[in-house]
Amino acid sequence: MSEPPPPAPGPWARRRRVAGRWAVRVLVAAAGALIGILLLGRVEAPIGPFDAGLAFTPTGGGATVEVPPLGALEVDAYDGPLQLDVQLRRVDETRIQELVSDPARLDGLVDRVSADLQDAVVRLAWTTGAAGVGGAVLASLVTYRRWREPLVAAGVSVVLIAGTAGLGAATWRPEALSQPTYTGLLVNATSLIGSAEDIVARFSAYRESLEELVANVGTLYSALSALPAPGGPTDTVALLHVSDLHLNPAGFDLVAQVADQFDVDAVLDTGDITDWGSEPENQLIGSIGALGVPYVYVRGNHDSAVTAGLVAAQPNATVLDDSATTVAGLTVVGARDPRFTPDQDATGDTESLEQTGEDLAELAEEQPDPPAIAMVHDPKQAPPLDGVVPLVLAGHTHDREVETLEDGTLLMVQGSTGGAGLRGLQGEYPEPLTCTVLYVDPGTGALVAYDDITLGGLGETEATIVRTVVPEEVTDGAEDGAGGGDGDGTPASPTD
Repeated sequence: MSEPPPPAPGPWARRRRVAGRWAVRVLVAAAGALIGILLLGRVEAPIGPFDAGLAFTPTGGGATVEVPPLGALEVDAYDGPLQLDVQLRRVDETRIQELVSDPARLDGLVDRVSADLQDAVVRLAWTTGAAGVGGAVLASLVTYRRWREPLVAAGVSVVLIAGTAGLGAATWRPEALSQPTYTGLLVNATSLIGSAEDIVARFSAYRESLEELVANVGTLYSALSALPAPGGPTDTVALLHVSDLHLNPAGFDLVAQVADQFDVDAVLDTGDITDWGSEPENQLIGSIGALGVPYVYVRGNHDSAVTAGLVAAQPNATVLDDSATTVAGLTVVGARDPRFTPDQDATGDTESLEQTGEDLAELAEEQPDPPAIAMVHDPKQAPPLDGVVPLVLAGHTHDREVETLEDGTLLMVQGSTGGAGLRGLQGEYPEPLTCTVLYVDPGTGALVAYDDITLGGLGETEATIVRTVVPEEVTDGAEDGAGGGDGDGTPASPTD
């Protein structure tokens, strides 16, 4: 006796089976699309002076811009399953040199970066869409081995990708672009340079005055030529003291102009060429090799070991690190700042500022020829050198000051030859660009006179010079060589 046929499935059972098949299809399509996006959903593109890599990753909406080795900034700009990742891989040397050599190119930089980024994101969206559809089709074909299923998977993946794009567009928050979250070293960015909107506005005004400002060095030199020779009948060695350039192209232009027009025998740099000590910042260091005179440098607290190495690689450049050199017949000793402000963890346990000064004083006393000059970055390194060398050069404070220490050593603290870099564009008052030409007796190593050069900061084009003749016996107490002509200072006519 035959068994009765099984009962036909009810409508709900059929719906469950159909729903299950479609759930599997969607799952296979989604998995294939995700794999395709992870493997192929990325592009390389130029963004302004940078070469960048862009990709979508399944980490939950928003955008991240990575700036190795400084860290990253994150923007909660939209919602969705895919996050836009932008990694600035390297600075294109040709593009950055064009930008540095012609500040006028900055006029269109923001528009260029915006256009480049928009083009790159559009190309990434098409690439990601194609990778997602292709991955879904391939996964469906491998799973089902039927030609109809890949067509279904393609349709499903298109719907998923379109839905993701629609969700991102619907939740787009442009105001979030002005409120990024910083990670890594960039956490300190806002505290160091202030509001980005404020910096952009101020730099626009600053850029307009740079060309005229630096060109005034020529007029300033003409005014100087009317002054008596600083050395009298005896020839002197002319040394240019600069400090805290902080990556300002105008500061580098100023160094080149003064070195050429004042016919200096060497440039003495007491540190902080850069702001972060990172590789992208080091592009400007190549201009040191074009100066054509010896360049003696000590690291500041914003300069990395990599930066110091690149300075040392420049023609005629010497990096002093508890060491000595001879410049125009004069012995010069120097020590770096033991700190590295951008990354305290990388600094580790360091010597104190006073200890580095003591070590440098011991080195100075060991030299066969007594040093004429000691170079440090922070004035707090100077006290142990009092009475050991006649002249100590420093920077760091961005405030020019000249004082005689207790045992007769003259301490000369430079302002900022770079106008404090971007930070000079912050605050109510502009930060001037400063440098000093030192005139030293080559026989005795004594400082005979010095010219304090000051160029106006943001929005200003004034250039002034104050010559100070150093008496044979400097009295105890403080002298302010930037005092606008008081004391022994003889001011040249200011130029506007």
